[in-house]
Amino acid sequence: MISVQEARQRILSSLSALPPEQIFLSSALGRVLAEDVSARCTQPPVAVSAMDGYAVRAADTATVPADLTVIGEAPAGGGFNGVVNPGEAVRIFTGGPVPEGADAVVMQEDTERPDKKSVRIKLAPHEGKFIRPAGLDFSEGETLLRAGKTLNARDIALLAAMNVPWLMVRQRPTVAILATGDEVVMPGEPLGPSQIISSNSLGLAATVEALGCRAQILGIARDTPESLRQMATAAASADFLVTTGGASVGDHDLIQFVLGDEGLKVDFWKIAMRPGKPLIFGQLAGTPMLGLPGNPVSSMVCSLVFLAPALAVLAGKSPDAFERRGRAKLSVDIPENDHREEMLRATLQKGSNGDLLVTPYKKQDSSMLSKLSNADCLLVRPANAPASRAGEEVEIVFFPSSDLSL
Repeated sequence: MISVQEARQRILSSLSALPPEQIFLSSALGRVLAEDVSARCTQPPVAVSAMDGYAVRAADTATVPADLTVIGEAPAGGGFNGVVNPGEAVRIFTGGPVPEGADAVVMQEDTERPDKKSVRIKLAPHEGKFIRPAGLDFSEGETLLRAGKTLNARDIALLAAMNVPWLMVRQRPTVAILATGDEVVMPGEPLGPSQIISSNSLGLAATVEALGCRAQILGIARDTPESLRQMATAAASADFLVTTGGASVGDHDLIQFVLGDEGLKVDFWKIAMRPGKPLIFGQLAGTPMLGLPGNPVSSMVCSLVFLAPALAVLAGKSPDAFERRGRAKLSVDIPENDHREEMLRATLQKGSNGDLLVTPYKKQDSSMLSKLSNADCLLVRPANAPASRAGEEVEIVFFPSSDLSL
């Protein structure tokens, strides 16, 4: 039985980022850049107005009010081809190119039109007022986004402005998910007298999708070598295989026995963690495989601790990309721990002095999904940790949020 840290290290050291692929910008939300991206244009391409108003020479408006002759217009997407000479002004609109000779813009609220041919400037602008110079945002050739960046909505807007219609990104890992056991059926299927609903497949698939990867639910393999062997072959095209159940050494725990004949090379099994002791990691015909326990809480917690960092590496991210740890103060006393690192489902609240308080559920049975669903975090109890008193600081792990952020 190996430690949590050693198990993570063995899993991650065996993996590398998937090859890149080219996609259209419209499909890039949540994807990971495989290469640096530089601007293909200058933004703005020329000096433009930041306001609707009048392009003027600041020297002509040093003393106000000042009456100037209006000699034309400079709309956005168009422009004025002439030159602004002393005593002249050009009607300009937001985004309109600043005409030659003008060095300031007066917004229209600070002007009057005595007649169609003239404008009265009531507020003197300084040189450069309300003018966005060429390249204010970025210049052609400037590298603005780096490889490894997970693209959010703001990045998509920037890339569009950079005139980048396609991107090289890391492939999204495809994760095949295979539940096992005669005792489980999918939601909505008829239940036998001793059967239960299989929650693992759907919970794991949702975890995989929330982490920006693709989930492929293979179904439920029954407790026969033939069924397991046949269904496992469907994972050949996946980048990662996850099984649930059958990871221990009981008569009906067939993962190692059956898949060993199909080329499964086991790196380790059994880890010093609660929940999640019977965990398998290896390679099945070249595909990384993680054999999770059948208990639903064990399965979900192990997916956060081991599967999430593995998928981060495959997607070209840092192993801890999906993990956020913190500190909180215990609201209750907790007993000493044994030789297994423990992940306790817990709730969080603010104390009267603003401290973050963590309260573990009294019942931590690994079959109780309701406690996992209502938990705010996992409270980490190191192996052989002594008893802790209320008020002591402990480590907590927040549940990862979706990658598709603004």
